[in-house]
Amino acid sequence: VQLQASGGGLVQPGGSLRLSCAASGSLIGLNAIGWYRQAPGKQREFVAGVSSSGVINYGEAAKDRFTISRDNTRNTVYLQMNSLKPEDTAIYYCAGDPTSLRYGGSPRYWGQGTQVTVSS
Repeated sequence: VQLQASGGGLVQPGGSLRLSCAASGSLIGLNAIGWYRQAPGKQREFVAGVSSSGVINYGEAAKDRFTISRDNTRNTVYLQMNSLKPEDTAIYYCAGDPTSLRYGGSPRYWGQGTQVTVSS
C-alpha cells in the first residue's frame, strides 16, 4: 500500500485548505484511510479517519472545523480544513489501516507528510 498526500501549504488564520491522500498498490488489506499530524515539539496526534464503508472518526483537533470524506472510486480521502488557526500548523501525515483509524490507534501504513502552515 502506498499513500500519497498532497494539498498542504501556507494559509492565513481563518482560511481553508483541502488535503488529499491517494492510495495505490495492493489495496485488499486497506480499509480505513485518514490523517495524523505532528506539530514541532509535540507528539503525533490523530486527526480523522474514514473506513471504506463511510464510518468516520474524528480527533479532538478536527471536531467542528475539519471534515473528512472519501471517494472510493479514486481510492482517495480528503480532509477539508476550515477556520484554520496557527496551532493547526503541523506536518499532516496520511495513514491507513486494515481495520479503523481512531484516537489511540496505531496505523499499519503511513504516507509522507505534507506541511500545513497557518500564519499571517
